Amino acid sequence: MNGGHGGYAGALPAPAALAVCGAALVLALTAFAHTLAHGLQGPGHALAFGLLVALGETVRRSAAPGEREPAPLGAAGALAYALLGDSAGRPTGPGALQVVAVVVAAQLLAAVPRSARGHRLDPDRAARRTLTAGFAAVCFQPLYASGHAVRWFGDGPRFALFLLALLALTALCDALLAALAAGRAAPGAPAPYGQLLGGELRALAGIGPAVGATGVVMALGVAVAGLWALPVLCGPLLLTQIAFRRYTDVRTTCRQTVASLARATEIAGHTPPGHARRVAALAVAVGREVGLTGPQLTVLEHAALMHDIGQLSLLDPVPGGATALLPAAEQRRIALLGGAVVRRTGVDPQVAAVVEQQADPYREQLPAARIVRTVNAYEDLCGESVSGPLGALEHLRLGTGRDHQPQVVEALGRVLARGGLTPAGSG
Repeated sequence: MNGGHGGYAGALPAPAALAVCGAALVLALTAFAHTLAHGLQGPGHALAFGLLVALGETVRRSAAPGEREPAPLGAAGALAYALLGDSAGRPTGPGALQVVAVVVAAQLLAAVPRSARGHRLDPDRAARRTLTAGFAAVCFQPLYASGHAVRWFGDGPRFALFLLALLALTALCDALLAALAAGRAAPGAPAPYGQLLGGELRALAGIGPAVGATGVVMALGVAVAGLWALPVLCGPLLLTQIAFRRYTDVRTTCRQTVASLARATEIAGHTPPGHARRVAALAVAVGREVGLTGPQLTVLEHAALMHDIGQLSLLDPVPGGATALLPAAEQRRIALLGGAVVRRTGVDPQVAAVVEQQADPYREQLPAARIVRTVNAYEDLCGESVSGPLGALEHLRLGTGRDHQPQVVEALGRVLARGGLTPAGSG
C-alpha cells in the first residue's frame, strides 16, 4: 500500500560514534609510533597473527541487519594475539601497543584488495576492532609481563577461567562500541542508546561465543604447541566463515529480487517513486523501537518493500497509490493478491504472510504486519496532506481501536520525534 510524501528526517552522525573513531585513530598512531621506536617483539608471531587477521578480514561477508560479526576469523585472531603470553612454553608477550599496531596493519592490508574491487573500509567496524583488541591487550599484557598473571592464576584451569573473564569483559566493551555505531548507521532516526545496547547484547548469543572461545583456545594452543597450533585451530572457523559467505551471496540475490519487485509498482505508475524504500526504512526503525532484531527485521524490511505488489493486479491505479484510504474490503483484496505474488517469488513465506495480513485488524496481525500497516498509512496520510505529519499521527491514534496497534503508533511517534517531523521528499 502506498504513500505520498510523508517521511522522516535522516539521522545525523552521532558525536559519540565519531569520538570512537577518533579514539581508535589516536590509539593506532600511538601504537605505530611505539612499535617503530622499539621494534617488533617476536616478529614471527606478529607476522603469523597479522596474516591470520588479514585473512579473516579479506574473506569476511557482508553483515545483514542484526548480525553480530561479519569477520569471525579476523575477530578471533585479534583476540588471540591480545591474549598471547607464552609460545611453546617460552615467554613471547607482544605488549599492548604492539597488539594494536599489528591488528590495525592487518586491517589495512586486508582493505587493499577490497578497495581494488570498489569496497570501502568500514571506519566504525575498524575502530571497534582496534579498540576491543586494545582493551583485551591492556587487560592482559601488563599482567603477563609483570608475572602477576602466573602468580595469581597459575597455568592451569584458573588461568583459563581468567582468560574467559577477560573475554566476557571484551565482549561487553565491543557491544558498547557497536551500539554507538548502530545509532549512527541506523536508517531514519536512531533508537535510544539503551535499546541499541540491549540489541547488541542479545546478538552476542549468536556467533560471538564461537569467536571468543576460538580466540582463547588459539592463545592457549600457541602457548603449549607454538605457532603450529594456529592452522589447526583456525581451520574450522575459516571453513564456517566461507560457508557463511556463500550463504550471504544467496541472501544478496534475494534482496536484489525483493528490491526489483518493490520498484515494479513505481515503474508501472501505481506508486510514487521512492515510496517503498521510505516505508521500509521507517518500518525498520519502528521495528527496532519495539524490540525486533535479526531475522525479524529482515522479514519486516522485505515485507515493507513489497507491501504494494498487489496493486499490479489493478486495472485502474489508485490515485497517488494511497490504498490506506480505500474501503477495507478493497484493501484486503489487494493485500491477498500481493501475498500470492510474493509466495511465487521464493522469498521467505513469513514475508508473504505479513503482506497478506497488512489490511487485517491489528489484533489478528503478526507484529511485522502491524508495523507495515501503520507506517504505510502514515505515508499515505501525509501524501493526502491531512495537516502534515502531526495530523497523520493524530489520525492513526484515532484508529487504534481496530486498525493500528497503540504501541506501534506511539513507537512511530517516538521515531519521528527523534528525527523531526519534516516530511521526506518523494524520491
